[in-house]
Amino acid sequence: MLAGHVDTVPLNDNFPSRMVDDLIYGCGTSDMKSGTALALHIAMTVPDPRYDVTYFFYEAEEIESEFNGLHLVSRAHPQWLAADLAILLEPTYGVVEAGCQGTMRALVRTTGRRAHSARSWRGVNAIHAAGEVLRRLQEYGPRTVTIDDCTYREGLNAVRVHGGVAGNVIPDRCEVEVNYRFAPDRSEAEAEAHLREVFAGYDLELTDSAPAAPPGLTAAPAREFLAAVGERPAAKLGWTDVARFAALGIPALNFGPGDPNLAHTQEEHVEIGKIRDGAATLHRWLAS
Repeated sequence: MLAGHVDTVPLNDNFPSRMVDDLIYGCGTSDMKSGTALALHIAMTVPDPRYDVTYFFYEAEEIESEFNGLHLVSRAHPQWLAADLAILLEPTYGVVEAGCQGTMRALVRTTGRRAHSARSWRGVNAIHAAGEVLRRLQEYGPRTVTIDDCTYREGLNAVRVHGGVAGNVIPDRCEVEVNYRFAPDRSEAEAEAHLREVFAGYDLELTDSAPAAPPGLTAAPAREFLAAVGERPAAKLGWTDVARFAALGIPALNFGPGDPNLAHTQEEHVEIGKIRDGAATLHRWLAS
């Protein structure tokens, strides 16, 4: 299966697209119109591929998960997605990025007692109490996990702090929002248990979670695809929809011409040469 989403993030004064020398600028050029273009090119130019190829394009990848087209089809018609291998044409700058890390967000809460700031000794400052949460994060040592020669670097970070009542009030509540990126050797349940261990003694509320996906390199079509690419795969450190395929028991890889560092930026663009290289790779793999 060759798959990709057709939606983009909101425009940022970068539409319509334009071509400048060997670059195409515009919203979605890297993430991931150039990837879906590869699939359409193969559909048009390889009428008799060596595998029975399904082309799957879907909406709403860039917004809430409940609206994701791949998610909806996987629940309503999972048989439509049956495949021995899925290539998700997300931006990878022409290399294979295997699997993906899981992601989890949680709120770590501290509580106190309100008081007038002129009589602060009568209260308990919940923001000050959150200092211990931040200290644990500062001292945290993230794991580095190697699976099938792909190295996944975990991360646990504070991404937002909520607290405060007014300029003259000792706050009685503070929330530290944390984001945990975990390697594919951990399930969501194991990741949550780890968070609760790190923040033992604090109220922790899980607010969002998505599973990791294993590298998916052992299936025969995947090995042949890697041979066509001609480069060693790397670990996907972010989260992508390959995790949805993995949940269905389908090995999946990330591969596309776009540069992930340019995705969602105002200066988003893609190199035409990378599009041509990607098309040649898919052609080598699928042409009989």
